[in-house]
Amino acid sequence: MRYGFTTGSCAAAAAKAAAYMLFSGREKREIEIDTPKGIVYRASIEEIRRGPREVSCGVRKDGGDDPDVTTGSLVCARVCVEDAVHDGAYAQEEGSDGAAEKQTQGDVTIQIVGGAGVGRVTKPGLDQPVGNAAINHVPREMIEKEVRRVCALFDFAGRLTVEISVPGGEQVAEQTFNPRLGIVGGISILGTTGIVEPMSRQALLDTIRVELQMKRAQGYRTAYISPGNYGLEFMKQAYGYDLDQSVKCSNFIGDTLDMAVELGYEKVLLTGHIGKLVKVAGGMMNTHSSEGDCRMELMAAAAAREGADTAVLCQILDCISTEEAIRILAVSHMQQAVMDRLLERILFYLRRRVQGKLQVECILYANAFGELARSEGAADLVREAEG
Repeated sequence: MRYGFTTGSCAAAAAKAAAYMLFSGREKREIEIDTPKGIVYRASIEEIRRGPREVSCGVRKDGGDDPDVTTGSLVCARVCVEDAVHDGAYAQEEGSDGAAEKQTQGDVTIQIVGGAGVGRVTKPGLDQPVGNAAINHVPREMIEKEVRRVCALFDFAGRLTVEISVPGGEQVAEQTFNPRLGIVGGISILGTTGIVEPMSRQALLDTIRVELQMKRAQGYRTAYISPGNYGLEFMKQAYGYDLDQSVKCSNFIGDTLDMAVELGYEKVLLTGHIGKLVKVAGGMMNTHSSEGDCRMELMAAAAAREGADTAVLCQILDCISTEEAIRILAVSHMQQAVMDRLLERILFYLRRRVQGKLQVECILYANAFGELARSEGAADLVREAEG
């Protein structure tokens, strides 16, 4: 699959091209930057606008084969001279003898700000402090490094402002996690490697970590997690639970517990549909279907421990959904006993994962049956959330 380049790489490339055109007086239609991954990014430059002391241009985001909503967005950079101690009176071509080796460092001050379509941070716990543009620290470092290279090339010393903007970023941001994270007014400029890997597991884990980190910074001691939107909606319907407190952990239950321990949470409440969490009863800490599907076998095993006869066990094993299996258990008057048995095993594996470093509670539910089982301390954590 084809990899792409992050919004951070696009911003750094646009900023470098704008700085080059500002100091050289020549148009630049392509530019190269080094990504933190070590892969060279050769970007095409669009929407060039030039003024006496500023230049702006854009780079079109290409997410490769990753289904990224920001793909196709134009990431723009405007480089403006605020004051100049020394403007190089000549323009040298990149790569000419020793030009790229000149050091300006302390003689150059670069301020990086967010413009239209770039979000602003309104809640603590994110990469940037409250009030800052949502341009993460690695993209900021990339932008500064590339612009400083150009300053050295043209012997510039003074103060520059680099403004990053994304036309239409406000609308694109509505399809991202930004509103949930308290980032308003646009998208984030992101990336730790500069490269977008298609459907990256790491990208999903990073998103979970960001949400957990943000809530911990806001003072939460309990992490309320659920594999998906259905679990969050169940909590809202059943308990009037504030969805803004919760974190969607997808299939990464074990990894999310590890993060909660690492970030210093004291308690975790996991709420999930039986179709996902029954797998945890078998010790599966990643519940994606590609990791295995033992739902009916685990339900049948729990039913066998509660005395189900062979006919009931065979019916369960023939089911294609856990909700169908629960109906069979309900008819056999075994539903509650089996659900309690499964919850006991789920808690065993969850608590073994955290090794006593935090309190873990759990609630199981099904769409057609509502709450199926809950651990002894789960109600207290729900009340804590309500308070």
